[in-house]
Amino acid sequence: MELTPQQISILERLRGRGFEIVAFPMYASHVGVRKGNCAALLAPGASGGFTLFAAPSYLIAGNLSVRVTRDGREWFIWKKDKLEATTPRLAEVKSFKEELSAVLLLTL
Repeated sequence: MELTPQQISILERLRGRGFEIVAFPMYASHVGVRKGNCAALLAPGASGGFTLFAAPSYLIAGNLSVRVTRDGREWFIWKKDKLEATTPRLAEVKSFKEELSAVLLLTL
């Protein structure tokens, strides 16, 4: 993937805020960002920046999970592995999303 100078600047800002730039092989056309137990995929934007490809998620064994509701309880699931979407985990994802969004908004 070729990045614009603006995109490189955004990634440098993210790294300065403690985010790791990571690759998720299933999503080769997107840039992965990770912090703590959370991650998100960034898609190149038409304006030369990035947009969130999907909602940030909790990592399970280093993989992006999906949040689902089963039997009245919320879970983060990746393949056959699952973690309950506890209040602390949900708070971590929310905090991650807010911080990521704040950095991305700086580029508008």
